[in-house]
Amino acid sequence: MKIISWNVNGIRACLKKGFEEFLYHHSPDIMCIQETKADQSQVDLDIKKYEMFWNSAERKGYSGTLIISKKKIQEIKYGIGIEKHDKEGRVITIDLGNIFVVNVYVPNSGSDRKEPLKRLDYRTQEWDVDFLKYLKSLANKKPVIACGDFNVAHQEIDIANPTSNRGNSGFTDQERESFSNFLSEGFVDVFREKNSSSRPYTWWSYMSSAYKNNTGWRIDYFLASKSILPLIHSEEVLISPPDDLGERKSDHSPIKIEVDI
Repeated sequence: MKIISWNVNGIRACLKKGFEEFLYHHSPDIMCIQETKADQSQVDLDIKKYEMFWNSAERKGYSGTLIISKKKIQEIKYGIGIEKHDKEGRVITIDLGNIFVVNVYVPNSGSDRKEPLKRLDYRTQEWDVDFLKYLKSLANKKPVIACGDFNVAHQEIDIANPTSNRGNSGFTDQERESFSNFLSEGFVDVFREKNSSSRPYTWWSYMSSAYKNNTGWRIDYFLASKSILPLIHSEEVLISPPDDLGERKSDHSPIKIEVDI
């Protein structure tokens, strides 16, 4: 089973840059999409052989997740059951019978220059705590694969310029420690578990030629229950410099795993 995760930074914009061609070329069984910035009524998307499951934010043009699947789904859940989190459309869970797949777009701690860490406490003390509890509740039933934009570079190896970015949103001690909590509670960073020293990135700013210079961050992840790690092929970053310097479809790269299930 092939799973692709991608923060498209606006599904409507990405559709104009070849999203459907990408989908049909890679032909995933499941595609988890983050930051759709739209609801289904705003998007002209009809994909053969796939079902679509949308979870849009109450606020128009903000956040949102989408799962596109050609696998038979036994049950689907939108959100984690907590209203203050669920109004932003950040989580979709599908039950495939033998595993859960969770698509998540974790809140950014802040991008406002006047208040650069405005949501840091909410992110680390509320969201991360509740989302981890949710994943653990699923893992008590069957193995879990959680994928998406986690909005944190966990270790120094996961960011091109760790020294100058220390303390910035996405690389604060609080966010990094909070991400470590997921790993200490039985979940595995699939890529880092299988690639201890390589430095691929999944997000590059649109500023300062960051993509061309590969000045990036690894903030998109597959987390998995330890019990199914032997069934997962190594994670792959599908678009990255210097191989692909054409028109960027998003500021994130899609990432992929294959699972022997």
